[in-house]
Amino acid sequence: MNQTPQHIAIIMDGNGRWAKKHLMPRTVGHVRGAANVRHIVKACNDTGIRYLTLFAFSSENWRRPADEVSALMGLFLQYLENEVAEMKAAGIRLRVIGDRSAFAPLLQSRIDQAELDTAYNTRLNLTIAANYGGQWDVLNAMRAWQLAHPHQTLQDMDAAALAVHLSTPELPDPELLIRTGGESRISNFLLWQTAYTELYFTDVHWPDFDAAALKSSLYWYAQRVRRFGRTDEQVHTTPEWQADETATALLDLAARLKIS
Repeated sequence: MNQTPQHIAIIMDGNGRWAKKHLMPRTVGHVRGAANVRHIVKACNDTGIRYLTLFAFSSENWRRPADEVSALMGLFLQYLENEVAEMKAAGIRLRVIGDRSAFAPLLQSRIDQAELDTAYNTRLNLTIAANYGGQWDVLNAMRAWQLAHPHQTLQDMDAAALAVHLSTPELPDPELLIRTGGESRISNFLLWQTAYTELYFTDVHWPDFDAAALKSSLYWYAQRVRRFGRTDEQVHTTPEWQADETATALLDLAARLKIS
């Protein structure tokens, strides 16, 4: 049986549908969703989760109505201005991943300052994915690897070498990904990092996803058998550290032999 995951990733979906259900504008749903971030961050911190990654705004979300995008940017700025001091006091380190160049200069400045202010905190590592896409992340990593190795070809690159250049090199891969709001897809979120992540989909809309709902997802995760390509018998008889080392060695061998 699994222990509590050290890294949880969450696709915070359903704000608009929550608002529609309550006969309110979509922007009200986003306000309630932003307020719920505080509660879930606190619940994860209290539970002993080490890493929490939240999908706040995808690279595809720019296609939404301009007023909704503007409201989301305003909420992001407000969150940074209102929550960083409390995060610092609570031992939470904040990182933001994604392409920041599309954000207004003030928002970029607030992101930079928030990361600096919390850089030495170690209790919970909170990562916000904003203007982020998994395909963008992998392409950026490939380009970064090529720049770092100008005299080598892609044949010289392996999975470990590429992972160093992703936007999450300091984070372990998520053990559990939660998506709220009733959809059953990962929507271009952490495509590389979630290769063996357990996927938990719930109909609960993000504004209603509370500490009890988080506890339910953790209970579900605890019942999962994480095989990583092995059989049940191997899982129950092989220590996890040894299995991880064996899997890594086999993947490296397959890469060298060009086995897909």
